[in-house]
Amino acid sequence: QVRLVESGGGSVQSGGSLRLSCAASGYTVGITYKGWFRQAPGKEREGVAAIDGDGTTVYADSVKGRFAISQDNAKLTLYLQMNSLKPEDTATYYCAATKWGASTSTALASKSYPYWGQGTQVTVSS
Repeated sequence: QVRLVESGGGSVQSGGSLRLSCAASGYTVGITYKGWFRQAPGKEREGVAAIDGDGTTVYADSVKGRFAISQDNAKLTLYLQMNSLKPEDTATYYCAATKWGASTSTALASKSYPYWGQGTQVTVSS
């Protein structure tokens, strides 16, 4: 099993920045893709950004140029640097990981990921 624990959420004003972290533990060997997802109240969970073991990244159009996903393989930690935050970025953010089946074209689909963290809340006020 893979355990994922997010941290770094909080409340910021529009235009501000936050950095989310996701620490992985357990049997992490074989993880291919890791991703960040978010879910706002009353909305479906959506993919924000994903990264593979080689560092190839993919982003949702809504966050391109503002968010950056990265990873520290030695620390088994995934990051999401969020800049120029907008009120519409308000959501619970989840990290996810998979060992099977994901590709660049499916890396932002939640169904690609069997392992999930518990989420961290991000609130952006105008």
